[in-house]
This record gives sequence, C-alpha cells and structure tokens, in this order.
Amino acid sequence: MTEPRHSEPTAWHALGEDASLDRLESTREGLGGEEARRRLAEHGPNQLQQAEARPWWKRLLEQFNNILMLVLIVAALASLGLGHTLDAGAIFGVVLIIALIGFFQEGKAEQALESIRQMLSPQAQVLRDGRRETIPAEELVPGDIVLVESGDRVPADLRLLEARRFRTEEASLTGESTPVDKATDAVAEDADLGDRGSMAYASTIVVQGNARGLVVETGANTQIGRISEMLRGVEQLKTPLLRQIDRAGQVLAFFILAAAVLTGAFGALVHGQPLVEMFMAAVGLAVAAIPEGLPAIVTIGLALGVQAMARRNAIIRRLPAVETLGSISTIFSDKTGTLTRNEMTAQEIWLPQGEVHIEGIGFAPEGSFHRVSDGEAETEALDLEDDHALRHFLKVGVLCNDAELAEEEGRWRIHGDPTEGALVVAAAKAGLSTEKLRGDHDRHDAIPFESERKYMATLHKVDGEPLLLVKGAPDRLLEMCHRVRTEEGDQALDVETWEARIHDLSSRGLRVLALAERSIHDVHELTDEHAEEELVLLGLVGLLDPPRDEAIAAVKDCLAAGIRPVMITGDHAVTALAIARQLGFAHTDRALAGHEIEAMSDAELEAIILEVDVFARAAPEHKLRLVQAMQARGGICAMTGDGVNDGPALKRADVGVAMGHPGYRSRQGGCRDGAGRRQLRHHRRRHPRGPQGLRQHPQDHHLPAAHQRRPGPGDHARGAGRLHPAGDASAGAVGQHGGSGHPGPGAGLRGSRAGHHDPPAPRP
Repeated sequence: MTEPRHSEPTAWHALGEDASLDRLESTREGLGGEEARRRLAEHGPNQLQQAEARPWWKRLLEQFNNILMLVLIVAALASLGLGHTLDAGAIFGVVLIIALIGFFQEGKAEQALESIRQMLSPQAQVLRDGRRETIPAEELVPGDIVLVESGDRVPADLRLLEARRFRTEEASLTGESTPVDKATDAVAEDADLGDRGSMAYASTIVVQGNARGLVVETGANTQIGRISEMLRGVEQLKTPLLRQIDRAGQVLAFFILAAAVLTGAFGALVHGQPLVEMFMAAVGLAVAAIPEGLPAIVTIGLALGVQAMARRNAIIRRLPAVETLGSISTIFSDKTGTLTRNEMTAQEIWLPQGEVHIEGIGFAPEGSFHRVSDGEAETEALDLEDDHALRHFLKVGVLCNDAELAEEEGRWRIHGDPTEGALVVAAAKAGLSTEKLRGDHDRHDAIPFESERKYMATLHKVDGEPLLLVKGAPDRLLEMCHRVRTEEGDQALDVETWEARIHDLSSRGLRVLALAERSIHDVHELTDEHAEEELVLLGLVGLLDPPRDEAIAAVKDCLAAGIRPVMITGDHAVTALAIARQLGFAHTDRALAGHEIEAMSDAELEAIILEVDVFARAAPEHKLRLVQAMQARGGICAMTGDGVNDGPALKRADVGVAMGHPGYRSRQGGCRDGAGRRQLRHHRRRHPRGPQGLRQHPQDHHLPAAHQRRPGPGDHARGAGRLHPAGDASAGAVGQHGGSGHPGPGAGLRGSRAGHHDPPAPRP
C-alpha cells in the first residue's frame, strides 16, 4: 500500500497541464507497461493503509485498564476471600457489564477506517502504451492517464488534462452535495479544497460529463487517504466524567490503602492484637471503604439517559457520552443538510419591472409570489395570470433545464441538478406544469453547461417563434447581452444597474443565475456563436439552501443554555454568513476561510477561536484543528457532521454527533453519539452537569464504616471499653449491605426543571 509522504505536498491544482506531466515524467498517451510496473514497486499499490486490527481479547483486557475497575476487582476478590460470595458475584457482574459495553462499542469504532478503504474505486480505465485498458484501481501509479465518465467513482487524485461538461460531487471531502464544475485551468495555489476546479479527487463521484486526468497522488497521499491517516492518528479524549472518576479512583485507592495499613498496624503494634486478625480486619475495612456502588449507579444513570435519548431518535454509541452532553460549551456544526434543508430554493427574482419574493421553502411546489417594495415583500400575492413577464421568465427557467420534480413516497424530490430543480419548483408554484411545457415546446438542440463557458443554451419553438434560451452565471450573461426585455419593449442594457442587483442578491448569500433569450431562424444546430450574440436579458433569480426550522429553534435554545453554536462549512463565506444570520448566530460580522486557517499557527487559531462563529471553505484538517483549538481554550466540544470529511473532527471532539443520513458509516464509528442537534440541546438542559445525583453518593459513609459500630459486649470484654480499631470482618459488610453503603434508588437520577439552565461545566 502507498506509504504517506511527510514532505510538503505538491500544489498540483496550481500547476499547468504540461508542467504536471513534466513533473511526473509522463505523456498524454500514458505510461509504458514496464514503467508502470517499476512505479508500482516504488510507490506501492493505490490503496489506503489498513488499520492494524487488535485481537478481541486485547480489546477486552483494555477495558479493565483504569483504577476504578482495578479497585472493584480487588474488592470482589477480597469479598470472596471473606466468604461474601453474593457480594463478590454482584461486584464481578458490574465489572463485566461495564467491560462488555466498552468492548462492543470499540468494536464498532474499529470498522470506521475499513469503511473509508472501501470508498476507493475497484477498477480504472487507463491509457498504457497509448491503448485504453481496464485495470484494478490499486495498480494505478503517479503518471498514469485515467479516463472517467458520468457515474464513475474517481480512483485516484487526478490533475485534469481534458474535461467535457465535467462535474463531480465532493461531499465526501467538503460536505457540500452540490456538484462542482471542473475544468483544466490551473487555480491559485492557496485555493481552498472546494475551489480546486482543475482537480478530481479519489472517492468523489462523477455526476456529469467525462474527463481525462493525470494521476498525481495515490493511496495514503490522496485527499481521502489523508482523512484516513488523520482518523488513525487522532487521539480520542476521555469524557469529563471518566477523567473525574479516574482521579477520584486514584485518590480513593490511596486513602483506602493508607487507612487499612495504618489501622492494621495500629491494632497490631499498639493494642497487641493478633497479626492475622488485624490483617483480616484491614482487608475488611478496605472492602467497606470501596464505593463499589459508584460504577453501578454511573452505569444505570447513563443507561437511563441513553433510553431517554433513544425515545427522541438519538442513538448513543458510548454510554459516557450521555454525561458529556451535559457539559458541552461549544457545538461545531456542518451547514449543508444539518443546519440547512439541503433543498435549493428559488427565493428572489429580479425583473426589469422590479423584485419578486417567492414564499415557500424546499422542493414542495407550495408557495406564492409577492412584489418587493422598499426591501419588504408585500402581503398581497401576485396574480400570475396577469403578469406575463414573470410567467415567461419561469417558463424559460423550465425549458432551459434538465431537472425533474417528482413526488415519491409522500416526499418531493429533484432528479438532476438541485440548482436547476429550484427553477422547476418555482414554476410549479406558479401553476406551470414542467411536463406540459416541455411537451408543448420540444427541444431541438442544446449546448450543455460547461464551466469554461458558464452557461447552458437550448433551442425551442415558443408561442410559434423559434427561440434560443440561455441560463448561466450572471457576470457571463451580462457580457453576452446588450438589451433587456421591459414592458415597453427591448431596451439598452444598463450594466451598472444589473451589476448592483447581482451584488445585492449575492450579499444576502443567494446563488444568482441569469436568464436570457433571442429569436433565431433557420438554425437547426446550435453553436457558441449563436448563443453569445444578440441576447436579450430577461432577469435574475436568487437561490438559497434554506435553514431548517428546527435548527433555528435549536440555536436559540443553545444560546439560552450557555452553549455556543459554531458553523463549519465547505460553502462560500458570504453564503455561510447569510445562513448564520438567519439562524441567529452571535458573531456574524466575519467568516474565516480555509486558506486563512491554513496560514495560522495553532496559537493564533486559539487566540481567535472565541471571536468567530462561521468558518467557510473548511477542509477536514481545518475542522480538526478548530476542535483542538477550542479544547485548548478549555472548551468541551460537540461536533456534528454527516460525511467522511467530518470523521477526524468527530473522533477528536468530546462528543461526536453523526447526523442520521444514509451512508458514511465511517463518521459513525468515530462518534460517541448519533444524536440530533435539538435532542443534544434538550439533554443539555435536562442534565446540565450530567448525572448530578452521583455527587450524593455516600462515600463519606464508606470510609468510617468500621467506626460506626456501637461498642458491644465483645468489645468491652476484649478492650476494657475501648473500641476495636477495625472490628471483625463483618464490618466490611457495612459498605455493601448497610443503608449507607448503596445509593438510594433515586441517586444519580434527577428530573428536568422547567426553564433551568446551568452554565456549561469547565473542562476538568
């Protein structure tokens, strides 16, 4: 398998095509067979390093590697030696239950890296000696020329040499499900991962077009390989409760042993008691002092917390995470699909006649249209039958479009590009049927969207007139248009006015598209020249992936509970800030981009981490550094995510919350919690500091257990009125049978108090 390099990786996205080929001593016809075999021996196979599996017995034994478990085992053995078989069995049972819980949960975590390894493509189409071949993807080497097309999984990190309408879905790396346009042009060296349009990365999916690429990284050196390496290297912290229990166990063990030794020595040396009898008395005292009920009540309390969370559709993978939820001070959350609906929605339309606001969010074709006056939408809905300009604009948006809207199992879904789907939904809200429109206006030809040209064009006959319809990036269409369609007819285009409108929509975090058309006759096959001449601008449309209603409520509740929500997203800063403002985040005056995080030292990042709530264009390593920086400032962090790119940060966080989306098993293996954000907030309010009743555990009754006995006849006979310093072995049973020995039925359990919010606990 490919060994990871530790030197600074090459910025392949910033190198030109020929420079990349020269760097790897390759050609556009591919490597020769002999050279490929030599490089395979040098670099190793194109596969991720497999985690060294620990044998099951070793994982089981490691569950006993903490002071409290060892103390419990000693207590059980001592009880057995004193003849208290029932007590010994009960203690051994508690020890076994705790060990088995940890054993099975760690077994699930072991599967995380294996799931990432399976994300690489099994086969690849390559050029070897100028001929096209299909080979196992693990045989790819740097310098190979790979061919990929729609539906393929990219088998290695590729520097693109040719790209035709090429788009990939990079959710596994960036968390953003919107397809990314790819091209061959080099980009800036400091470009964020989501902006590297000249690269196609291993494990990403080709959703449109085809491409030819140069293999530049394989195996552990790919982007997905680096995520795997981070997962392997990330230290998973103990929860605050376990750290406190460990410390308490160490202190208790010291004082218990010291008290037992001193008591035994005092009785033997000062009072002249038999050495064997005093030894047994010291053992009995040690057993009595051990709070063997503490692990039991901890386990019971946490188990009840797990049940309560499960009733709210939140699955806890590791019991101690229940307590940590009650101590959280910061929640790092992904944006797309977690805070937002992941349903692109058309919200604003700018026509020459003015701005129109569209009500309704998501893919459901439900909503109304309202004129906007002085920045506010009018309450009265538009009558679209009388608004021919708006209806025509929506009609063009449907015809110059390949997406479809369908209702499946009671839910509306988009088949195709979600941005195009938003235009179809907007038309459906106006009562326009996509099926009827496309049936009545056949498409005669089309120029598909490509990142180089930044537009899509289709040829139709609309209302008896042949029309060329164009949809694309607004800056590109402003270059192609010289006139604009108004109520008075076509007029000269005022570029500055429309640039201001584009800026207005963009500043609100909206993705902007422009629509245009032209009459065209005697043309049956479209060319770029047809589409780029004599166009008439129709208007602009602004789209946004809207925030979830429950996310808005959750952010409000988190802030009220003293928990700080922070957004980490692969999206652009302007869009992320707009969503953060809608959600009610506290600090929305600036966002920190991935390349800025990259340039900061750990100390600089720790200094600014409390001042910024929005981090944009973030790569997996940036998310991990942000969590580590917050922990270095004493914060207890939760990290929510729904993709492999979140895996390292999810594993490092005090609580990893894997959102309930299909796939991405790797993120769940590194998590302690599968809870949703709102359930997390509810649990934080219900148990602000975890199972607080544990603090009422009667340890003070354990330590002097032997001294709680009243002097009996035997004592007076043996000690002339003096109390025996340790008593007989029966004293050891006080901590196990007496009323003070076990916590009561309600210990560690407490109901929520309405409106009560404790401040987050500091990191212990």
